[in-house]
Amino acid sequence: MRQTSQISKLTSLRAGFAAVSIFALSGLSGQVFAADPAPMAPAAETKAAAPGKPKVDVAAGEALYSNGDASRGVTACLTCHGPKGQSATATWPKLSAQHAAYTTKQLKNFKDGTRANPVMMGMVATLTEQDMQNISAYLAKQPVSQGVAQNKSTIELGQSIYRGGIAAKGVPACAACHGPTGAGIPSQYPRMGGQWAEYNAAQLLAFREGVRKNSSQMTTIATKLSDQEMKAVSDYMAGLH
Repeated sequence: MRQTSQISKLTSLRAGFAAVSIFALSGLSGQVFAADPAPMAPAAETKAAAPGKPKVDVAAGEALYSNGDASRGVTACLTCHGPKGQSATATWPKLSAQHAAYTTKQLKNFKDGTRANPVMMGMVATLTEQDMQNISAYLAKQPVSQGVAQNKSTIELGQSIYRGGIAAKGVPACAACHGPTGAGIPSQYPRMGGQWAEYNAAQLLAFREGVRKNSSQMTTIATKLSDQEMKAVSDYMAGLH
């Protein structure tokens, strides 16, 4: 009996110890998991959606070009460049059908001073980039300017330079960039066909003399041309279409 009683007590103690141990381990297990970091939530999008390019508003461009904006001190462009970009005098370039990207670049260059021109720098001072894009888009949709070569005595020289360049001077053919009909290449090289000969000659001279500095390529080319060659090729381009 005594032995049986001792065995029963021993069995009860063992059971109690096991219960306590299980309880303790359960509590410890809870503490361990509680200390673990919470499962990582799906990563949020860290890269914000790239904002879209401003939508070009041709109607707004036409309004600014034709009427300006007195509230911002913006003068109507047609005052000098004529209705629809068809200027009446070589003092101001024809802008109709010019590639929008090229016109926008020139307006930006006037504003940041890369291309120096007191009149145009004042004109663009209050224009936003959106304004510039709108005006350029409007002009790009206008009819192509027409012109004629005036000087018959230099037409062959002008044609030779435009189509074949001047190998002896390292002058490339103008047509390589501005196209066989002077239409240019959108976003890269401007339309030249139909432009005032006097205006183009003045720009070539400005490049050569370092007055206009917003095209290193044209500066390099112009420094190799004589006055006669500039006038000849400019006159020839006026008749391209």
